[in-house]
Amino acid sequence: MSSPSTSLPLRHALLALAVTAVWGSNFVVIHIGLTHLPPLLFASLRFLCSLLPAVLILKRPAVPWRNLAGYGLLVGGGQFGILYIAMNGLVTPGLASLVIQTQVFFTIGLAMAISGERVRPFQVVALLITLAGLAIILVHTDGATTPLGIVLVLIAAAAWAGSNIVVRATPAADMLAYVVWASLFSLPPLLALSLAFEGWLAIRDGLIQADAATWGAVLWQAVGNTLFGFATWSWLLARHPVATVAPMALLVPVFGIGASVLWLGEPLQDWKLTAAGLVMAGLALNLLWPRLAGRRVPRMS
Repeated sequence: MSSPSTSLPLRHALLALAVTAVWGSNFVVIHIGLTHLPPLLFASLRFLCSLLPAVLILKRPAVPWRNLAGYGLLVGGGQFGILYIAMNGLVTPGLASLVIQTQVFFTIGLAMAISGERVRPFQVVALLITLAGLAIILVHTDGATTPLGIVLVLIAAAAWAGSNIVVRATPAADMLAYVVWASLFSLPPLLALSLAFEGWLAIRDGLIQADAATWGAVLWQAVGNTLFGFATWSWLLARHPVATVAPMALLVPVFGIGASVLWLGEPLQDWKLTAAGLVMAGLALNLLWPRLAGRRVPRMS
């Protein structure tokens, strides 16, 4: 019996590349949307557009309501609500796209806490390398990136990890429908928090001042980042081994930092390149080591 292919066909590789480009450039799009919209209102509009009209077309996935609620709350109020607050002047888009990838280690930690599995040596090394990169970022915080902003992005990464654990309980679900229906639980708390902390006047002014670029940012969040990104990524994972598809996610911060430098003029200092290299090296080691180690095991004659 032949083993599954360890490489993606060209068309599928281009699809994966398109998803990572959308997800990476999305951080610049968030920055554009925050020009006129308060962060919690922006997040609310994102999930409103993810929900409607798709929820009227797609059948609810055959998963428990509590699963949809857990995912929606973690992704909505946890991941994106907190991320948008952090990106509202507390962290640059490029660094946000990098730091949020620490969700990989939070996911591993939560999975191990649940299963009781022990941490493997290569995972400890990968985490230490990534932490070294984060330490460089914290040492070089300035007016554009603050310690509070980094902490908030780390909390958002932890919430993302929690949503990963929730969704793992329903591996057979239609992920496009899953994301759409889970938005039912993302939207109400975000709207309530926006009213409570941002206030009706800020909401009104944001909606009045929103221009074509702002509404384009909202639609990009909903259609490009959520519906296209999640649906395409899930489609690829259903057809190829996870070890073949997952490493492509390492391109997200590459596109994130590149888009921020090109479109927003974010400075690319030596320390930032060093920090990015360390964080991505840690992520790469964690994703690729099991695959590389497996190839080194000698075959039985």
